This record gives sequence, structure tokens and C-alpha cells, in this order.
Amino acid sequence: MSQKIPLKLEELKSRREAYMKTFKGDTENVSTLDKLAIWITNKVGSMGFFVIIFLWTALWLTWNIFAPINVRFDPYPAFVLWLFISNMIQLFLMPMIMIGQNLQSHHADIRAETDLKINELSEIENETILIHLENQNEIILQILKNIESRTIQTDSKAKD
Repeated sequence: MSQKIPLKLEELKSRREAYMKTFKGDTENVSTLDKLAIWITNKVGSMGFFVIIFLWTALWLTWNIFAPINVRFDPYPAFVLWLFISNMIQLFLMPMIMIGQNLQSHHADIRAETDLKINELSEIENETILIHLENQNEIILQILKNIESRTIQTDSKAKD
């Protein structure tokens, strides 16, 4: 096995810190509009938002079908106002959701790249530890041989 020169502990630590700083810098330097897009993406993509939209639709349609005719504001069967508001919600939210998903994907890519770099660094650290252990093992074996040879010499002198 060819011996590699082990890296110093300080160098290994500095590499890991550099990777983490890069990751944190890329994910923390986000504009206010990008944060808003991510927030909207997270909220609109939740069951809570679905329940709100479902209840709003159910109440709107129920009111405009079963309420007295003189208090209905979006009469059955057209529901023109409901369709208009629903379409506006979709038109405004879809681009924001797409922007938020793009930003989340970008952050996921950065996270994956950082994980890969840290895993590669961990492999180097493991190799360094193994080399260190092999060197320690060789030293221990040499010490044991020296002890054994001295023990044999003292035993042979004691017999004489």
C-alpha cells in the first residue's frame, strides 16, 4: 500500500469551514422578494391553504345557490365573480409558486453540492486517520519487537 502524506488537522478543519461558509452565504443572501416567493410557495403548498380555498369555495357556492335571491351576490348558475376571483388567485399565485420552487431547487442544488464536498473531505479525513493508525501500529509492533528481544536477552543472561 502506498503511503500518502496525511493532511494536517488545521487544513482539514479549514476546508470544512470553507464549504459551510459557502453554503451559508449562498442560502442566506436572498432578497426580500425571493424570501416572499419562498414563503408563498411554502404556505400555498400546505393543507391549510387548501382547506381555506375549499371552505371559501364551498361557502361562496352554497350561499349563492341556497340563500334568498335578494341577498345573493353572484347568482347561480354563472358564478361570474367567483370564477373571476378564482382565476385571479391562480394567475397571481402560479408565477410566485414557480419562482419559489426555482429558488428552493437552487438551494437544494447548493446543499447537495456542499454535501458532496463534505463527503469527499470526510473520505480524505478517514484516509488520514487510517494512515495515522497504520503508522501507530508499525511503531507499536517495533516497540513489541524491542521488548521481546530484550526479554529474550535477559532470559538468556539469567539462564547463564
